[in-house]
This record gives sequence, structure tokens and C-alpha cells, in this order.
Amino acid sequence: MSARDLPHQGDFGTEEFYDPDDVEELDEDADPRLLASFDAEALGEDEEAELVASRRRAGRGGVEDPHVAGGQRLQKVLAHAGLASRRACEQMIAAGRVSVDGVVVTEPGLRVDPVSQEIRVDGSRLLTNPEIITLMVHKPAGVVVTMEDPQGRPTVAQYAQRWVAEHAQELGAPGGVRLVHVGRLDTETEGLLLLSNDGELSHRLMHPSFEVAKTYVAIVQGRVEPWVPRKLKRGIELEDGPVRADRVVVKDTGPRGSIVEITLHSGKNRIVRRMFDAVGHPVIRLSRTRLGPLRIGSLKPGAVRALSGEEITALQQEVGL
Repeated sequence: MSARDLPHQGDFGTEEFYDPDDVEELDEDADPRLLASFDAEALGEDEEAELVASRRRAGRGGVEDPHVAGGQRLQKVLAHAGLASRRACEQMIAAGRVSVDGVVVTEPGLRVDPVSQEIRVDGSRLLTNPEIITLMVHKPAGVVVTMEDPQGRPTVAQYAQRWVAEHAQELGAPGGVRLVHVGRLDTETEGLLLLSNDGELSHRLMHPSFEVAKTYVAIVQGRVEPWVPRKLKRGIELEDGPVRADRVVVKDTGPRGSIVEITLHSGKNRIVRRMFDAVGHPVIRLSRTRLGPLRIGSLKPGAVRALSGEEITALQQEVGL
């Protein structure tokens, strides 16, 4: 069809875009049962209104309208979560990069509940609930990774309680914030440990199917010969099955001891100590320096800090959230 065959723009909307054969009519003297059947198939006013509303919602990218009356403007929620400036957040929304409860939205003025609704940017979950917290702790040796200890030993709970108390004003309801450890380090192992109340993130970080990489620095007894890293990377057999390292680097070595960095995915109990025992180099001191994309960096023993937005995003991407 050429342009001249199209109806004039001013006539658009006045044309009847149906074929006469598409119109179903019944004679006035039709069988009453047929009339009743015909009427039963017609949409009632309420059904018609819901159908129209459903189509509007679908046009916004999903089957449900995520708008919450009395909620906060979406661009403000994104900016407050540290994603970007409010203007940049508006542009992200307009570009269709933001979804709320699975619905892609393009209206910056949409009002949402940052506590109860799931907001994603480019597919990654954005934490907008200020009470969802993940902390990094540099656990010292001698601290037990449990929230309470019947023997009265120091536990990681003290670090969670201290941080929550120090940030009580910004949390609003600190009494309801309870952080737990994500995974474990044995009592004498130092280094990077997470405390969190983000249940989904914690579950995935601890689940064997995700196998997040962990890096340790170990001081071991004796001189580490070149065959040792090769053997650890090829794999060794322990009492609970085979295990192998992804990467082993000897940082320093001498007759009395060596410093070795080892990266592996296994989450088995005391796995690094058992691996070095198996190759004849018992561990003297052990520290976890990295978990997935997170590095302990300059965080001092006993210190605690909240993860940044970028770190949370990287961690979520690591486990497919």
C-alpha cells in the first residue's frame, strides 16, 4: 500500500476498522435461549473496566501495576540507595532499565515502597530497605564464629551489636535489626567474614552450588617446594573426598616456614588447614583475605564496615541475584 492509499491523517479515528461480516447481530424474534447465551458471553461493566486496567498495566511492562499510593518517588528511592544522582536515575527509568516487582517501568514519578518491593536496575537487585544490612568484619584469631557461646568466649555477635548500636539513629528501629554470620571461619582463622540479615544473599553465598571463590594467606611450617602448589592444584584426596585449589602462589619460603596464598571454591570445614597438612606443611597462621569480589584491604583486625552499594551489586552478580 502506498502513502496515497492511506486515509487522511485528519480522518484517522473516524474510519470503521471492521468488516461487516465481523459484526454479530441477532433478530429481535430470535430464540430466547439463544439471546440469553449471547448476553452471557458479553462482558459486564466491572469485567470491562478490569480488562482495560489490565491492558494499561501490561503496557507498562508487566501484569501488575507496582504503584503504591503514598509511596516514595522511584527516582528518589534510587538516588537515596546510592545508585546515582536523581537526574541520572530519572534517565535510567525513562530508558527502561528499572523494574519494580518484575514490572519494567518508564515513569520517574511512579511511587513505590522501598521496604516491601523488589527494585532491580539492569537486572540486578537494588537494596532500598535501610534495614537490610551486610557488614564486613576482620575477625581476629580467638573469636568464635557463632552468635552466642556457652563457654563465654568472645563471638562475632559483639561486632554486629556494636555496629548496630553505633548506627541506631540512621537505622530507626535498631532493636529489630539482627545480623548473623554468613558462613564460618574456624576459631583460630583470621580475616574476612560477613554479617548480614539479607537472607537470600546469605543463602546463596553459603550454598555449595554457587561455590564462591575464597582466598587465604597461610603461614605454614617448612620450605614449600615447587611440587607442592602443583599437587594442590591437581587435587588431593581427603577423608571426605577429593579437593583441589584454583590457584596457589608461594610468596616467601625458607627452612623454618613459608607464606602461601591459596584460592579455592570448596567450603568444607577447615579445608585449607587439612590440605596443607596433607602435603606436609601444617598451618601456623591463616587469614582469609578475599571472598568472591570482596577484598579485606586495609580493614584492621576487629574493625567492621558496611559494604558499599558497588560491593553489594558485585556480590549479588557473583551469586546470580
